[in-house]
Amino acid sequence: MIEQSPLPPVVPAAGAARPRLLSLDVFRGITVAAMILVNNPGSWGHVYAPLRHAEWNGCTPTDLVFPFFLFIVGVAITYALGSLRGRPEAHGAAIGRIAKRSLILFGLGLFLALFPSFDFATVRIPGVLQRIAVVFLVCGIVFLKTGVRTQGWLMLGLLVLYYVLMCFVPVPGVGFPNLQPTTNLAAWVDNKLLAGHLWRASRVWDPEGLLSTLPAIATGLSGLLTGHWIRREVAPAEKVTWMFVFANAAVAAGLAWNYAFPINKSLWTSSYVLYTSGLALNGLALCYWLVDVKGYRGWTKPFLAFGVNAITAFFLAGLLPRLLNMIRVTGADGKETGLQGYLYQTLYTPLLSPHNASLAWALSYVLLFLALVWWMHRRHIIIKV
Repeated sequence: MIEQSPLPPVVPAAGAARPRLLSLDVFRGITVAAMILVNNPGSWGHVYAPLRHAEWNGCTPTDLVFPFFLFIVGVAITYALGSLRGRPEAHGAAIGRIAKRSLILFGLGLFLALFPSFDFATVRIPGVLQRIAVVFLVCGIVFLKTGVRTQGWLMLGLLVLYYVLMCFVPVPGVGFPNLQPTTNLAAWVDNKLLAGHLWRASRVWDPEGLLSTLPAIATGLSGLLTGHWIRREVAPAEKVTWMFVFANAAVAAGLAWNYAFPINKSLWTSSYVLYTSGLALNGLALCYWLVDVKGYRGWTKPFLAFGVNAITAFFLAGLLPRLLNMIRVTGADGKETGLQGYLYQTLYTPLLSPHNASLAWALSYVLLFLALVWWMHRRHIIIKV
C-alpha cells in the first residue's frame, strides 16, 4: 500500500495529554497541493515566473515546496517516534519499520521513473520520493539515537561540510572548485557514480543527486529541532514567539551566507537550507497559532484532506499524466497525440491565453486530486504502508 506521508499519523507521545498537531497536517496539505500545482502545468513553455524554479541561483516560490516537505518530515518524526526515544529496547523494531518505509518510498519513486517503459538501462535513480526516503531514514535513526544538542550540531556540521566540499575542494578534471551547473563537485560525483541514470534534462548532474543529499538531510534535521521545540511544555504565545524569532534568524543567516555560497535549489546549498527552513518555520508557526492555538479551523478542511494522504496524492499526480499519454487520440489536425495533450488543446487553449490555459490545467489537477483525497478523508481512508 502507498503511505499517506513518510510517517504514520502524528500522535502524541505515550502518556501525554497532547492533542493532535492539526497544523502540521494542514501545512503538509498546503505543501502537497503546491507540489501538484507546480509539477503539472498544461505547457512547460507557458508558465508564470513564480511557478517556475529559479534558472540557477536564487529562489522562487516553487523552490520552497520541496524543502518545506522535508522540513515537515523532520517535525513529524518527533511526534511519530517521540514515545520511543527513551526506550532503547524498542529501537531495533522501530528502525526496522523506518527502513521498510524508506525502501517503499524509494521504490515508489523508482516506479514513477520507470513507468511506462521500464527501461532499467537508463532509469533515473535519484528523485523526489527517493530523497524523501533517504532523509526520513537518516533523520528517524538520528532522532532515536541522539539528543537535541547532537542533532543541532549535526545539522550545522553537514552545512559547513557541504560548504567546504563545494567551495574549496578542486573538482577532478576541472582543477578548481566552482558552482557552475556541469562542473561543480556534486555534478562530478553524480556523473561518476550514476552516469546514465541522472535527470534527463541534464544527463550529467541531478538536482536530487548524491552529494546534495547531505544538506537535504540538514533540512530534515531542522524539522527535528522544530518538533522538539513544539513539544515543549511552554505557553503557546511564548512558543510561537520564539518560533518566529528562530525562523527569521535562519532566514537572515541564509541571506547572509548567500554572498559566499549562493542560494540554489539544484545544488541544495547550505544558504538555501537555512533560508528555506526559516521560511518553513514561519509558515508552520503561523499555522500552529491559527489552527492549534486559536482554533480557526474552518478553512483547513481541504488542506487536511491533502495532508493525511499526502504521498498518495503526490504519487498518483505523478502517475496520471503517464497513464493519460498512453491513450492515443487523433486530433482535429489529423495528428495522433496523448489524451492529456488532446484534452488540454481542446478544452483549455481555445478559451484562454497560453499562460492562463497552462495555469488553469494545473489548477484542474489540484482540484481533481482534492476531490479524491476529500472523498478518502470523509470516509476515513488513509493509505499507508
